[in-house]
Amino acid sequence: MKIGVRVHDFGKSDAKTLAQKAKAIGFDCVQLVLNKAIEGETGLAGTLTKKKAKSFYKAFKKEGLEIAMLGAYFNPVHSNKELVAKMVAKFKEHLEYEKAFHAGYVGSETGSYNDDKWTYNPLNRTEEAFNENVRIFSELASVAEKSKAKIALEGAYGHCMFEPKALKRLVDTIGSDSIYYTVDIYNYLSIDNYANHTQIFDECLELFKDRIVIFHIKDFIIEDGALKQCCIGKGVMNYDYIMPKIKENCPNAYLIFEGSKPDDMEFSYKFVQSKLK
Repeated sequence: MKIGVRVHDFGKSDAKTLAQKAKAIGFDCVQLVLNKAIEGETGLAGTLTKKKAKSFYKAFKKEGLEIAMLGAYFNPVHSNKELVAKMVAKFKEHLEYEKAFHAGYVGSETGSYNDDKWTYNPLNRTEEAFNENVRIFSELASVAEKSKAKIALEGAYGHCMFEPKALKRLVDTIGSDSIYYTVDIYNYLSIDNYANHTQIFDECLELFKDRIVIFHIKDFIIEDGALKQCCIGKGVMNYDYIMPKIKENCPNAYLIFEGSKPDDMEFSYKFVQSKLK
């Protein structure tokens, strides 16, 4: 299996430097968010060219790294509709240039009515939220189909697709073969359900099956009555259970470290490798 990293977790720099840092740990692939990773890039529509996309691809390829996902995350239910329109245009452009990047997928989450906070709001769990996601991602799926590109959608407890069943319903309603799943178990957790994280993981496997293309790898502890992300391998996530099941059920999925600190990555990389053996 290929293990990768959200490359802007090394900080913002040029593609060559980021690729070298990722390769030094041993990673096979990256999740690339242009405006967060590459100096001078906004990632907004109108700023990408095929030449630029190919240059980023070559910088990572030189170090033997794939671009597993282009992160173009945006909030489809944000109250600023002009901003939503700009982000949709950005996502479309990423889809159109996906092949030039040799990227596997273009990814997003499903948003929150709390706008930039991306946290729980009761409106997130309404039919209005669901229908707005259907409207926007149906449009993006049509672009993906024309560009022969692929979308990876991700749910989270505080977002509109707050549980695996909700995300499955969204993807089924859109009905496009261009849409796949990113699974981030940590994102589905709260202080009320974290003890059931292996059951939630199993639910994702059961519902999404071989359409899972990316797993975001995280770990967590409980601190002051809340979940807190920590170094992978030093928390309570049951990777003795999770990793063998990933290997068995989704052997071609990318495993992407997300939110890891550079000083923790070498330990966590070796930890994940050991759980896959």
